[in-house]
Amino acid sequence: MEKLTNKEEEIMHVLWKLKKAFVKEVLAEIPEKNLHYNTVSTIIRNIEEKGYIAHTAFGKTHQYYPAVSKEEYRKQFMQTASKKFFDNSYKSMVSFFAKEEKISAAELREILDIIENKDSNE
Repeated sequence: MEKLTNKEEEIMHVLWKLKKAFVKEVLAEIPEKNLHYNTVSTIIRNIEEKGYIAHTAFGKTHQYYPAVSKEEYRKQFMQTASKKFFDNSYKSMVSFFAKEEKISAAELREILDIIENKDSNE
């Protein structure tokens, strides 16, 4: 799938939160208050062309909803980031966060517990 811009991602987060919405409802959820209705409508149509959202028509009005779940998008985003910045190594990614002090030893132990419990559940 084609990458989303920052503004498109912001709108996707609104749609994931609302589950379905008309353009005016999306606009009301965006913190940046100087965006125009037509601008948001255009961004939404661009996201739809990329395959991330779909719509239900009510006459000339469309209600939009996510066609891709937040979890699916997160997985794709992380795979792309891992490939681009960490030579497809999640170990390198985790050690980057540890070195940058973005993850604690306690959190790493929790991650190990998740991995070990997952292995024992299979």
